[in-house]
Amino acid sequence: MQKTLLGAGGLALSLLASGVMAQSLTQEEINSLGNTLTPIGAEKAGNAAGTIPEWTGGLGTDAGRELANNFQSNPFADEQPEFVITAQNYKEHSDNLTPGQIALFERYPETYQMPVYKSHRTVNFPQSVYDQVKETAGQAKLVNGGDGIEGFSHGTFAFPIPKSGAEVVWNHNTRHRMNIKRWYMQAMPQANGSYTLIKMEEEVGYPAQMSDVDASTVPNTLLYFKQRVNAPSRLAGNVLLVHDSLDQLKEPRMAWVYNAGQRRVRRAPQVAYDGPGTASDGMRTSDNFSMYNGAPDRYNWKLVGKKEVYIPYNSYEMANPEVKYDDVLKAGHINPEHTRFELHRVWEVQGNVKDGQRHIYAQRNFFMDEDSWMISLADHYDGRGTLWRVGEGHLAFNYVEKLPGYTIETLYDLLAGRYIALGMYTEEASAPQYDYNPSYNQFTPAALRASGVR
Repeated sequence: MQKTLLGAGGLALSLLASGVMAQSLTQEEINSLGNTLTPIGAEKAGNAAGTIPEWTGGLGTDAGRELANNFQSNPFADEQPEFVITAQNYKEHSDNLTPGQIALFERYPETYQMPVYKSHRTVNFPQSVYDQVKETAGQAKLVNGGDGIEGFSHGTFAFPIPKSGAEVVWNHNTRHRMNIKRWYMQAMPQANGSYTLIKMEEEVGYPAQMSDVDASTVPNTLLYFKQRVNAPSRLAGNVLLVHDSLDQLKEPRMAWVYNAGQRRVRRAPQVAYDGPGTASDGMRTSDNFSMYNGAPDRYNWKLVGKKEVYIPYNSYEMANPEVKYDDVLKAGHINPEHTRFELHRVWEVQGNVKDGQRHIYAQRNFFMDEDSWMISLADHYDGRGTLWRVGEGHLAFNYVEKLPGYTIETLYDLLAGRYIALGMYTEEASAPQYDYNPSYNQFTPAALRASGVR
């Protein structure tokens, strides 16, 4: 069994059950940010075994070399795995594995492996983020049973010292991000490994970072999102537009699609919850994107506790422009030769579908990296209680922008023997662009038709 740890201040996280609403933070707890805790709420100290180091500020901007077209060198390129977990020895490491990881070893005993490297706590953020988190700590409040938040607008990390499962989920959804334009590939390999690449173009704008948006006039708007399919030709020109809100019960997500074949813009209420993901062949839901997104109202969220787990981390090889898509995409799962796992502390949250609600995932367990509040691993169960899909978010830290992100997201269907890989960009003309200054006019339904011209 995995061990449940005590959180900061001796809080017995294992006692926090579903339905327990968060209480206000004390000044003493707020003062712990930047002291015993990192500025966004992780435990600064390493673990007793010394296998998780102390957080000492993360990687600096001089950690590696910035390559052409926004790519970055791997600061740990010379490191070798300390050991490799396989189907033959995974039981020796089961205390630090999730049920989903164990299931992958059992599903692919000949090929699935986890190379485990020395742990590095690389993540950090700009000082402005730290100042904002300290200033706003304790101000955000859960409303509607945790389905929304109030007292918090256009900030980051709403609950740096969480006391409920819903607060941890909101930290993932309100984590620090930046305006971005990126080109990437999505693929859904068949059981024999054959695949077709889906080329995507994506733009995201955050109101507080957009020069022509007065964020105070849209206090409930989280982000503007536009996604265009560029290939293959049968799908090229289809465009998705989303206006996402913080409290989606107060103001539901607004979404539109432009169908290039019909040359029509339509409202798209299905782009939420378990609606099918764009061009995914049914291999992911809308809320699987970015490991999890959208309104949390269909689940009761239970805070299970903190654990030490081997998670995909410092995955710079997945962003190496010398690595080709065909090197990564293999039958059953991505190529373990390009993956990197490290031991880190995670928050585990379990979501169970509420009575009267529906979702194809009756239960989902998220394992969230304490240093970034990003979901690293996700186990999804069907209505029979069977572990169905296992998600991996391979994180790498952008040391130039001081921003963690996923170099690739994978979602393995254990029953079908297939998976989806999303976010690959090693063969694209550019890595993600963060010097992007979008205009609000780019995120209007009227702009969709122009975006979809082939």
